[in-house]
Amino acid sequence: MIAINRRQFMQASVVAAGGLAAPALSSPALAQSGPIKIGWLPALTGASSSTGIGIGRGIAFGVAELNAAGGVNGRRVELIIRDTQSDPTKAVNAASELTRSEKVNVLYGPGNSGEALACTAVIARSRTPQLNPCFVDELMDAEKYPLAFRAAPSNQQVGAAANRYVLEMLKIKDVAVVSDTTGYGTSSVKAFVPMLVAAGGNVVYQGAIDANQPDLLPDMMRMRSAGAKAIMPWSVNPGLLSRILNIRGALRWDVPVVGQTTLGSGQTRALLERPEYWEKVYQTNFRSCCFDEAGALPTRTADFVGRLKAAKVETGDTLLWWVAAGYDAAGLVAGAIRNGAETAEQIAAHWGSGKPHPGVYGDYVWTSQQHNGYPDDDVVMSQANSFRDGMFRLAPGY
Repeated sequence: MIAINRRQFMQASVVAAGGLAAPALSSPALAQSGPIKIGWLPALTGASSSTGIGIGRGIAFGVAELNAAGGVNGRRVELIIRDTQSDPTKAVNAASELTRSEKVNVLYGPGNSGEALACTAVIARSRTPQLNPCFVDELMDAEKYPLAFRAAPSNQQVGAAANRYVLEMLKIKDVAVVSDTTGYGTSSVKAFVPMLVAAGGNVVYQGAIDANQPDLLPDMMRMRSAGAKAIMPWSVNPGLLSRILNIRGALRWDVPVVGQTTLGSGQTRALLERPEYWEKVYQTNFRSCCFDEAGALPTRTADFVGRLKAAKVETGDTLLWWVAAGYDAAGLVAGAIRNGAETAEQIAAHWGSGKPHPGVYGDYVWTSQQHNGYPDDDVVMSQANSFRDGMFRLAPGY
C-alpha cells in the first residue's frame, strides 16, 4: 500500500516511495541509468500553504505509483521538494537551487501565482522544462518561456466562468471585486474587472485587502454601502476568505459570494464560525472533480479516488482538483520520458506536439506556440456547501 501523509511534504527534500538518493546529473540531458528528477516548489507553510499541501499529495502519490510499478523505462523517479514558505523571494532561491544545484530534469510549480511570477524567468534561464499549475495569464509566453507549459486553466478561462455565472445565471450586475495583496490576487483583479465590465457588469467596489489585516468589517461595510449585490473574492488564503464569509454572515448580508477555488476548500470550511455561512458560496471548479445529478463522478475520476482511498491519501481537508493536478504532473513527465525524450527541448517538443495528454484533472493539448492547454468547457462553478472529500456538485444553473 502506498501511504502519503503531510509529514512528507514538510521535509526539505524527499525521494518518493523510499528510493535512495542518487548522484546529481552532470548535464541537462537525462542520464541513461540515473533517476528522473522532478523538482516541486510548493508553499507548505505560510498563507498560501493550502494549495501546496493539496497538490503535493497528488504529485507524491503519482511518483509513488510510478516507482511501485518499476519506474519509467526501468528508472526510478525522484521527487525533490523545497518549501517556498509562501514567500516569492524564497521561491526564487529555491528554484535556483533545484535547477542549478540539484539539476532537476523538470520543475513543477511554484504552486501559487505570486511566487510563479517571481520564478518563471529564473527557471527559463536555467533551460529547465517547467509545468505550471497557476492561473495568472502572464506566466505563459511560448516565445519568452519556450519550455514552460501551463497544466491548469488560465485566468481568462477562470474569470470567464465566474463572470458568466454572476451575470447570466445569478442575473446580478452590481459586484464588489476584491483580492488579497499577493501577486496572484492583484493580477487576477486586474484581469477580471475589465472582463466583467465588457460583459455588462458594474463593478461598484474594487479593492485589495492585506490578508493579515485584523479587521475586515470596514471593507465589508464599504462593499455593502456601494450597493454590491455579489462579492467576488480572489485569494488562495483560506483565512481571508473565511473571514469574508464570517463577516457577511454576522452582518446578515444575504449576497452570493463567487470566486476562487479556495472558497470551497476544507481549510476554509474549518474556519467558518457557522456552517450556514457556506451557503450561497460558489467557487471555480472543474467538471472532472464534480458529481453529476445522480451523484456520480466521471469514470476516470472515480477510479482515481478509489486508488487514493486505498492508499489512505487524505482529500477531506483539501480540494480534489489540487490532488489530481499534482498527480497529472507526474504522469506528464513520465509520458515524455516513455516516448524517448531526454533533453529539455525533447520534453518540450513532446508536450507541445498538439496531441492530447490525458489526465485525471483534464486532457491537456499544447502546441509549440500555445502553452495554455486546459479545455475551456471543463472550467465550471460549483456549490461550496456540497463539499464531499474535496469534490462538489455543480452550481445551480449547470
